[in-house]
Amino acid sequence: MVKTQRNLIKKSPGSRAFDIINVILMLLLVFMTFYPIYYVLVVSLSEGNAVMRGEVSFWPIGFNLSTYALIFEDPSILQSYGNTILYTVVGTAINVICTAFCAYPLSKKEFYGRGFFTLLIVITMFFSGGLIPSYLLVQHLNMLNTIWALVIPGAISVWNMIVMRTFFQGIPQELYESAYIDGSSEFMSFLKITLPLSKPILATMSMFYAVGHWNSFFSAMIYLDEKSKYPLQIILRNMVVMGEMSNQTQELGGVYAAVTATNIKYAVIIIAVLPIIMVYPFIQKYFVKGMMIGSLKG
Repeated sequence: MVKTQRNLIKKSPGSRAFDIINVILMLLLVFMTFYPIYYVLVVSLSEGNAVMRGEVSFWPIGFNLSTYALIFEDPSILQSYGNTILYTVVGTAINVICTAFCAYPLSKKEFYGRGFFTLLIVITMFFSGGLIPSYLLVQHLNMLNTIWALVIPGAISVWNMIVMRTFFQGIPQELYESAYIDGSSEFMSFLKITLPLSKPILATMSMFYAVGHWNSFFSAMIYLDEKSKYPLQIILRNMVVMGEMSNQTQELGGVYAAVTATNIKYAVIIIAVLPIIMVYPFIQKYFVKGMMIGSLKG
């Protein structure tokens, strides 16, 4: 009955015009957001001479996969790709574990000194030692030129910890009280109650941390000396900003006549962003829920 009444209500010309304008604006926004990455993909799949002449716009010209074949024949790119995957997996695991272990006690009202410790942690959001003291600290800990220099200094994001703490505070205390009556320890309550009920926020934080590690290049520039340990983003930066190509890529470029430096740069960009684009749809259902609850509850 309600649906029938709603269908009988006619929209005014002004309301219809408003809807049309909204649809047009949303389509323009989608186009502006999607087209840059689409253009990069099109250029990477186009013939090099067409790219140099500026003929590529919406569709690949002289479609070829030679650029990708060249990239996957370059051992330095494959090695850096493997390094990036390793740094992202290890770093994200450390981030999520440390953030959860820090957020859990701070979410407990009965935790003595909770306000004091929270204040100390929040201060680090606004003040830091700076680049040189951080480098010296990493050096004295013998972490230079190792994976630990990339994943340990940023083990916890204070903002993410606060969001996770707020999420934990929204879990009903009755669940913990029942567990305590049954003889559960604090650690077991954390494992058996908090973590299973926190999948949305854990998935959201994992996504945030993983994207940060995947796109990171500055820490690698500062702390890594061996090119064999460089992540993919360093290789991409050298190609795009510095115009540098590995010797292997330059040699193979002579074999693939249809490939130019621009093709290579854009193809590496596609390879760099593809994993994150592929992972996001699988955790999207947790993403909005985790951020909304973690930001608003408590």
